[in-house]
Formats: sequence, C-alpha cells, structure tokens
Amino acid sequence: MATDTKDIARAVDAAAVMGVLPARPRMLALGEPTHGEDALLGLRNELFRQLVEEEGYRTIAIESDCVAGLIVDDYVTSGTGTLDQVMESGFSHGWGAFAANRELVRWMRAHNARADAEGRPASDRLRFAGFDGPLEITHAASPRQALVALHRHLTAHVEADLLPCDAQTLDRLLGDDARWTEPAAMTDPSRSVGRTAEADRLRLLADDLVALLEEQTPHLIAAASREEWDRARLYGRTATGLLRYHHRMADASPARMARLCALRDSTMAGNLLALADRGPVLVHAHNSHLQRGRSTMRMWQGPVEWWGAGALVSSRLGEEYAFVATALGTIRHRGVDAPPPDSLEGLLYALPPDRCLAGARELAAALGDLPPAPRVSPWFGYAPLDPARLADGDGVVFVKDVPQG
Repeated sequence: MATDTKDIARAVDAAAVMGVLPARPRMLALGEPTHGEDALLGLRNELFRQLVEEEGYRTIAIESDCVAGLIVDDYVTSGTGTLDQVMESGFSHGWGAFAANRELVRWMRAHNARADAEGRPASDRLRFAGFDGPLEITHAASPRQALVALHRHLTAHVEADLLPCDAQTLDRLLGDDARWTEPAAMTDPSRSVGRTAEADRLRLLADDLVALLEEQTPHLIAAASREEWDRARLYGRTATGLLRYHHRMADASPARMARLCALRDSTMAGNLLALADRGPVLVHAHNSHLQRGRSTMRMWQGPVEWWGAGALVSSRLGEEYAFVATALGTIRHRGVDAPPPDSLEGLLYALPPDRCLAGARELAAALGDLPPAPRVSPWFGYAPLDPARLADGDGVVFVKDVPQG
C-alpha cells in the first residue's frame, strides 16, 4: 500500500461526507452492500438527518415502489392516514416492516409538523419518494394503477376529443390484473402477457397519453398545479415503463434478463432525475444501483451486466451527483465472518473504529498500484466492493460488524 489506511479514516458524519466530495452535489446517494440490516438502515437515518439539518437536503428517496411512495409522501407532508397504514401500503419489497424505515417516516412527519407550527415556508418541508418501479423479484405490477391515474388526470383537464381512448377501453384492454402479475412469467417468457395484442395496443395508448400530457403542460399546470402535473408525469413514466418491462418479460432471447435489469434501472434514473429537478435529494439503495460503473449480477441463466441508475444519472448531472458506497466486515448471522486480511474489507476491518469514512480516491491511492483481490462472499445477499473500481465513487463508509437486528 502507498499510505496507511488509518491516515485517511474519518468519523461518519455529515461534515466528513461533504469533506470527501469535490463539490456540494444536488443528489447525494448512499449505497448499501446488502438489504434489510437494521444497523445499516439506522446509520442511514442518522446520516440523512444530519444532512437535512446541516446541508439543507429536503427530499429523501429510497429503493421502493415510486407509486406506493406517494402514500408515504402524503403522510409526511400533510399527515394523511396513520403511520401504521402508511408503513403497510406505502412500501414495496417488504421495507415497511423494518423499524428503521418506520423511524425515518416518523421523524420526517415530525419535522414537517414542527415546520408548519413555526410558520416556516413550504420549501422547508421534507419530501419522501420511492424511486424504483412497481417491480418485485417475482413479478411486475399491472400497469392499471398508473395508466388509469394518468388518464383520469387528463380527462379532468383537457377536451375529451383530444384523448386517444376512453376509460372503458383501457379497462377492457387491461383485463384481469392477475394476468400481468403471473409469477411464472419471471422465468418463463411464454407465461407473460407483454406481447399480446392488448399489451401492444396499451403501449401505443400510453405513449399517446404521455405525449398529450407534455403537449398540454402550460394548461395543465395552470388548471391544476405543478405538483399534480409532476405526479401525472410519474404515472406516465411508470405506465410506459411497466408496459415496456412486460414486453421484455415475454422475450425469450439470451439478453432477456440483462434487458430487464437495464430497464429497471433506467426507470429508477428517470425518477431520480425528476426528483433532482425540484431540489437537493438524498438517495438510499443498493450499491449496485447507485455506482457509476456498470452493474453485474449472477442469475439463474448466468451473469448479466447493465448500466445502473447511478451511472445513468451521473452521466446527466456530472459533479452534481455524488455516490458514497457502504462496505462491511461481518454479518455473522448470515455466515459472513471476518474478511481476509489482504482484502479491502480486511484492511478496513483492522482499523480501530467500529465505523469510519474514507474518500474513495484517497483509499484507492492508499491501496497502491496493485489493489487487493476482491472479497468473495459466502452468502448471495451480500456484495463486497470491487477494490479495482473504488475511484468510480466518492467515498466509502465502512461498518465493522453488523449485528443481528
């Protein structure tokens, strides 16, 4: 190594994070190498709270269903519903069951209630967003909810003869939602409805509806609000994205899974860029979605590779996008024991702090011209960092031991 790693280790706090970045970013993304660990989610909450209070970030976006996330945002901004209801219906992937996610939502609502009581401007309120599509590892959602919501918004504000179809036509073409969510379609393209005549017709109609939304932008913002227009655009991105996803699910070619992974991250990127348009954003997701380099995953059909959301957003925002990865030492309850001493995680594990932060480029320089070999995880749910690609990020948060929650 060129430098002792202990010389570049910092405390994990907002000031230290900002200190390793080349500039104050409009979008600051914190990645995690595994999902569902309370210790990592708690660290996210702590760091995001500091960044809100000290650096003025006002939107928090996580790897969850963007449409369901509107339920959380309504609660956070105006108190609509109850916390229990929001945690049950406002998250995908089972994230609503995690205590740290509940605490995040509770704190965001309390922050806004306090801001309202003190008469602070609306710009000081926190916003929540999911930025993933309505997608699970087992299936993709029906496009019904997003497509019908977009059609309803346009029906309320534009002349009927401008609409490409009526609500009854959409309902007939959509049919039974169970056709769209068929779990077997994830591994068997022949079970997907994505290339039926009805699905093809819906793709054209969705495209026409999104085009109409864009064409009528001045009128729609004046007739309703910028907020409602933004929400309608989210419905449009989701509807067209889901219909495209289902179309690719019906693809039997060897590139099928790579195309699905790429489309999912493209959807994420579109949502993130829309959020960046309204102000500074904090983002939390798996490292693989947020890194600047290409993402890879080994699936049942073999390895797949694609450009992730972070790579796509970074190419658009430049230095206004920052990515801080998280690495860890052990997850003993998952069979992940102390890392090899000569791995990147092993070198960080030897440092005294239970957690620390290092600038990615500083850490890459400290490793010298011959970075250590990548760590190999015995558990599929944890992805170690690739030491050869450290400089693709801006910082690394290291957590020595992740206890069972």
